[in-house]
Amino acid sequence: MTPKSNAPHSAQEKRAARAQDAVTAKATTRRRQALLRVGVTLTVLIVIGVLFTIFRSANQNPEAGVSGGSGKYVYQTGKPGVGQAAIDFSLPSTRGGTAGLSDFKGKTVLTYWHEGLGCQPCWDQIRAFEDDPDVLKAAGIDEFVSITSGPVDALAQKMADDGLTSTTLADTDLAVSRQYQMNQFGMMGDSRDGHSFALIGPDGQILWRADYGGAPNYTMFVPVDTLLEQLKAGLRS
Repeated sequence: MTPKSNAPHSAQEKRAARAQDAVTAKATTRRRQALLRVGVTLTVLIVIGVLFTIFRSANQNPEAGVSGGSGKYVYQTGKPGVGQAAIDFSLPSTRGGTAGLSDFKGKTVLTYWHEGLGCQPCWDQIRAFEDDPDVLKAAGIDEFVSITSGPVDALAQKMADDGLTSTTLADTDLAVSRQYQMNQFGMMGDSRDGHSFALIGPDGQILWRADYGGAPNYTMFVPVDTLLEQLKAGLRS
């Protein structure tokens, strides 16, 4: 009697085995691709986190003074600061010609230094002041002047487009901003101003300063009532 054969499987069984191997190989490949995608995603997130940390550290001015404000609207204080003489300057004005601190001698002037073109909240900040001029006068502020980088013609067009009428000065190359360290408190490194205010008295002395645009909140808009409350608190201290 002939014993049962242990010979290889039939051709059909071989095809089935090959098909199963192919399915297993595809599943393995898919798992590897999924793991690779997860690994790449995690790597990208880690890199972004590291870069963000470096970016934030770079934007925290080590020479900044004591912070003020509270809650969402905290600020740093750069130099020159309270009690120091404001550095005189003259810059192209969106109203034509040039204007500077000497033009406001004998008046209390609130200067607002901002990121400028491309930062709509910055222009909304100007609108907030223009919408309620009596509030500024009640706070003892005679003039409101904004200062930012950018060509004066482009700034004048932006003011017209937004229906704004106050004075904006063009510190195109940031020469004045650097003297005031106004470009040290923002999201754009030192390439633009942040969101800063300096109240300059009739004698040219800085009465109050607040640099909101830096860490930790990188604020680009402060409600007028909040800003004036903090300004008054600063004047009392």
